[in-house]
Amino acid sequence: MPPVARPSSRRKMRVWGRFRRRIQQLGPYPSLLLLLVPLATVEPLKIVALVVAGKGHWLSGAATIVAAYAMSLLFTERLFRLVKPKLLMLNWFAVIWSKVTSVWSTLQIKIGTRADGASE
Repeated sequence: MPPVARPSSRRKMRVWGRFRRRIQQLGPYPSLLLLLVPLATVEPLKIVALVVAGKGHWLSGAATIVAAYAMSLLFTERLFRLVKPKLLMLNWFAVIWSKVTSVWSTLQIKIGTRADGASE
């Protein structure tokens, strides 16, 4: 690879790496607040999209719903993976998370699927 192309890609990785490290250095409650910001914007946007679609603007309502779900799945899920270790430091969150994962694994056993997507 020519040396001219390398610094640009390295700079991008450095920016994302710094961003990731700064998020991981936050405490438990600032991490929770950081996670609530995109959730507080995406979830009401889904409701607004339903109202817009209900008023007859199907295309713009559907596009808004797709964009809101994409943002929810892509951005919020990645952010949750980054802040999850800090959130598990909160006792109440750790208890809720363990119950949720327990219910999820029980449902997977009853349905007959495993976490890796294979069926038993």
